[in-house]
Amino acid sequence: MAVAAVDLGASSGRVLLVIWIDGHLTMEQVARFANGGHDVDGVFSWDVPYLLAEIERGLGEATRAASARGLPLASLGVDSWAVDYGLLDAEGELMRLPAHHRDQRTKDSYAAVTRVINPWELYRRNGIAPLTFNTLFQLVADGELAQRARHLLLIPDLINYYLCGRRGWEITNASTTQLLNVRRDWDDEIFEQFGLERRLVGELTYPGEVLGPVTAASAIASGVAASTQVIAVASHDTASAVVAVPAVDRNFAYVSSGTWSLVGVELDEPLINRAAFDAGYTNELGAFGRTRFLRNVMGFWLLQEVIREFGLEGTDLDAPTLTREARELTPRTFLVDAESEQLLATGDMRGRLARQCAAMGTAIPVTPAEFTRCIIDSLALAYRRAIQGISRVTGVRIDTVHIVGGGAMNELLCQLTADACGVTVHAGPVEAAAIGNALLQLRGLDVVGPNPEIIRQVVASSFPTRTFRPRVADARQWAAADESLSERRPRP
Repeated sequence: MAVAAVDLGASSGRVLLVIWIDGHLTMEQVARFANGGHDVDGVFSWDVPYLLAEIERGLGEATRAASARGLPLASLGVDSWAVDYGLLDAEGELMRLPAHHRDQRTKDSYAAVTRVINPWELYRRNGIAPLTFNTLFQLVADGELAQRARHLLLIPDLINYYLCGRRGWEITNASTTQLLNVRRDWDDEIFEQFGLERRLVGELTYPGEVLGPVTAASAIASGVAASTQVIAVASHDTASAVVAVPAVDRNFAYVSSGTWSLVGVELDEPLINRAAFDAGYTNELGAFGRTRFLRNVMGFWLLQEVIREFGLEGTDLDAPTLTREARELTPRTFLVDAESEQLLATGDMRGRLARQCAAMGTAIPVTPAEFTRCIIDSLALAYRRAIQGISRVTGVRIDTVHIVGGGAMNELLCQLTADACGVTVHAGPVEAAAIGNALLQLRGLDVVGPNPEIIRQVVASSFPTRTFRPRVADARQWAAADESLSERRPRP
């Protein structure tokens, strides 16, 4: 059986053909395209018409590649980043390109919302860490535009709507918005309290739910068969990635490492208490009804921005080469707080990293390799803080860490994470979000069962991983670095 996984990241998008044969998966990338924000009339925005055209092109390629193997393309699923949305008018047309979560318009709205309801009370309602880019704060910032809108659709739901005509609100992504309560229903009181129209949202959908066949004329013209089913997956890309963590037991933490890093564990129920709130943990819904208890950490966005800034000055760089050069530098020489929202926005990344190094009392990077070492060391240290904090807050014993996503290819980061955390790290699969996406489609097609442990065994038998064991002496040095910086680091 063949399915297509559409995996949209904040810097690139992919369409992958996934084949199920005798209980194993094979995967082929059939399309890849750039993604990123653009300033449109003063709002940092996503170019959704461009993304849709690239997705449809990729789905056409997936259909032809499946046909060459004698298989129809049975279904497709879409996952992406969280919190961002499109506003539709009564005719179902976008009123404005969806705003990017790195747009700075939410600073005032965050303050306005938290004057009405303090962050702790908001957390008690929904279990979501109140970060400035969350959907609630974006909606309040959109003001009159949101008042005029007929529907709000998060990015994967918006793509599904264009492809099959059905509006749905997939629950793993909806859980990040702060518009759901802890019972995972829409929070009518929040809508009323902030003057938001309840009509913006509707029926929640669930991973594996079949939405309907492809109806978009442009997709069919690209070669997608009208019989191809659109299936709601765990549309938050981290939720799909966690499905594909090849863990053999539940005493593991995961790091979904890409443009963002999401560091967490799975819990049976949300954990909403003052300790979790004060430590900056969030409770997002995962597949199979589990809770993804995690913390947001900046990811390779930091390095992408550094590379971009050097490129604007005429210096062409690439991450693999920079990582090899960074490996030769003394560890923990340059350190920043990789959880700081001061590093969220675009522009002057090198300057902000340098200022944070100065504030932390470490050396200040100058060369590209030094900035790279700063970023990778700081990510490993942030992973250590997040993982050790999870153990303190939840009481969960963490025996291993699984790094999935693009960061699994960075051997230096994987080894430093093992050293900093003092536990074994398993790296891979790289395309975890697409794999989880595909497996949830296969669940919707009744090809695989609902048992997450069995699904993870499929992943483990289908995709290789690499193992990194902690170096004891280095673990002591990471602990010392963490302790020496703790007083200078602002509370998350």
